[in-house]
Amino acid sequence: MKDLHSLSVIGAGSYGTALAIAVASKGFKVTLWGRNAKSIEAMAQKRENERYLPGISFPQSLSLTASLEECVHASPNLLVVVPSCTFASVIKNIVPFLTKDHRLAWATKGIEAGSGELLSTIASRIVPENLPLAALSGPTFAKELALGMPTAIAVAGNNPEFSSQLCEIMHTPTFRIYESSDFIGLQLGGAVKNVIAIGAGLSDGLGFGANARTALITRGLAEMVRLGLAMGATERGFMGLSGLGDLILTCTDNQSRNRRFGYMLGQGVTVRDALDKIAQVVEGYVMTPEIYKLAHKYNVQMPICSQIYEVICHGKPGKTAAKELLGRSLKSEC
Repeated sequence: MKDLHSLSVIGAGSYGTALAIAVASKGFKVTLWGRNAKSIEAMAQKRENERYLPGISFPQSLSLTASLEECVHASPNLLVVVPSCTFASVIKNIVPFLTKDHRLAWATKGIEAGSGELLSTIASRIVPENLPLAALSGPTFAKELALGMPTAIAVAGNNPEFSSQLCEIMHTPTFRIYESSDFIGLQLGGAVKNVIAIGAGLSDGLGFGANARTALITRGLAEMVRLGLAMGATERGFMGLSGLGDLILTCTDNQSRNRRFGYMLGQGVTVRDALDKIAQVVEGYVMTPEIYKLAHKYNVQMPICSQIYEVICHGKPGKTAAKELLGRSLKSEC
């Protein structure tokens, strides 16, 4: 527990594995946990995550375990990388193994389904009081990160010393971590951008072209900022990697599940069939009703997110949603 330059990654999906590979590539001791013991055993034997990151070998200093207790005890620095829908349950399972030396970070993007609460609120309610917390977010595709391609993200939290040390632990020659002072904005940006990305994919699936996609991204950013300000974030926070940066990435590249999901909807594929074809968690699908409820709670106008909600949750045709957006009354851009 004395090794401050070590990391335990909880969640062996594509992103969790990529983050573990990145840090272990420096020779730092990294322990990666996954709930499926058979999968973890296969990964340990083959020294790769054949399902999500085939062909990318694990560094020697990366070890794997299906024991959550072993993973938590392996390092004072814990990084949770699980879908938002399982975040609270995973944190609850960690608590019995926590000590006064532990610090908790997460790279999970989104808010809690049902409550609409930020993950920092959820974590603060579950873990011991005064435990250092931090969130990582930014424009990151797992495969590019695992291959050592240049990547940059941001970190924000409730303890500046921990955020700073996390930057040092995770920084590599090709992976740069920037500190942010906007804990709320960093988390909210990672949730809203997935909904907007569904809209960008839908627009392209309908054949609307680059003009429409760019307009949607720009106005989507305005919606993100509007909601963020109402919830206590700063406008500047959304202009960085976890806001504008992640929004551009997710809306413009087919590695994005959210964009691919929206594109299929634009092509006439049903919501259920699109989810089945992607066969991984589509965070934007989970986040859409939550962002819709937050917009109403804070009395914020979010027309793009509202139309995506109607398409996903009430079966509104994509073309009808687009026509209603274009037919809204004229207004000032700002």
